[in-house]
Amino acid sequence: MTRPAGSELPRAILFDWDNTLVNTWPTIVECYRDTFAAFGLPPWTAREVQERAHGSLRDAFPKLFGERAVEAERIFYQTFHRIHLDRLEPLPGAEALLARACAAGCYVAVVSNKVGENLRAELRHLGWERWISKAVGAKDAKRDKPAPDPIYLALDGTGIAPDESVWMVGDTPADLECAHAAGCLPVYFGGMDQFAERLKAFPPRLHARNCHELAALL
Repeated sequence: MTRPAGSELPRAILFDWDNTLVNTWPTIVECYRDTFAAFGLPPWTAREVQERAHGSLRDAFPKLFGERAVEAERIFYQTFHRIHLDRLEPLPGAEALLARACAAGCYVAVVSNKVGENLRAELRHLGWERWISKAVGAKDAKRDKPAPDPIYLALDGTGIAPDESVWMVGDTPADLECAHAAGCLPVYFGGMDQFAERLKAFPPRLHARNCHELAALL
């Protein structure tokens, strides 16, 4: 998909983090595996994790574990903190994409459902503060994605309104729903097949299969 003819470059680009700028699926899969195992439950397959693990844990775990959600979250993060920095891997072209967005004069921020403290630790680990002005994660705003609150927080103080001059880029339906809720331009990142049916409710305006394609839109 190409940028609509005659359209201007975005004033701001808000990126999802996990599996939009960095590959974290192996870490997420292992964290879910250990959590389910601790509760004596059959683990999700890697594909099931990719299809289901889109919300923040504070939204998802009460539905999965009921009154034991806090205990489940503790187990999840025991595995997470042991492995997440060592396994953190930028997606191909991610650094060049961020550099290009900044060179184009865009305000660049991250809006993620990863807990804010952990998100910012990963950002520092990669040394990406030079490109990313703000990183908003789960529990930073009153509500997490798909609610629009994290977008509002990411733009707070910039003077940039949440409109179609702001691109919200992400790899899950929750990212697109968040963009629609805030009035931003929804940009879907990755292959369309996995979520084709679910994307109909909150359709993307732009689509890029990878960082190289997204950079080309700028």
